[in-house]
Amino acid sequence: MTDWLVDEALAPAVEGPLAPLYAAAVQGSLALPHCDRCSQPLELEQVRCDSCATTEIAWRTVEPEGTVHAATTVHRREPGLIVATQPYHVVDIELSSGHRLLMSTSGPTATPPAIGDHARIMFRHVGGVPVPAMAVADPDLSPASFATADSRAAPTSSSDPQEATS
Repeated sequence: MTDWLVDEALAPAVEGPLAPLYAAAVQGSLALPHCDRCSQPLELEQVRCDSCATTEIAWRTVEPEGTVHAATTVHRREPGLIVATQPYHVVDIELSSGHRLLMSTSGPTATPPAIGDHARIMFRHVGGVPVPAMAVADPDLSPASFATADSRAAPTSSSDPQEATS
């Protein structure tokens, strides 16, 4: 299976500190680190809890849902690494678990997700490795494929002040 965004050579290593993330992803679940003592959500490679200072970390399955905190459109495509032919979006998702993750969308989209949009996490496959990504309505470049496309359309301007305020 070929990924829409990056070359398969960029597949992440499934061993090491993020092994629990990838092991859960193979099963279709999103697992993220928490403090084993106080349950504080931790960053992916955080080794000490900011709340209670313990180094005991537990990886737990979390709901793959959240809110778009920020989004950016990347226009640069590195030859040999980025296989997408159009600009792509990178999204900062604040998960309902309290974690924050940066990820791409699950497929190419015409417009970036808007701040505050609901986000559902699914998995792209890069070199056979499942990688978290924000699910998109319909992975193509057609704005008509978005359920919320009308809400993102730019307002039309009017020379009549009555129309602008009505």
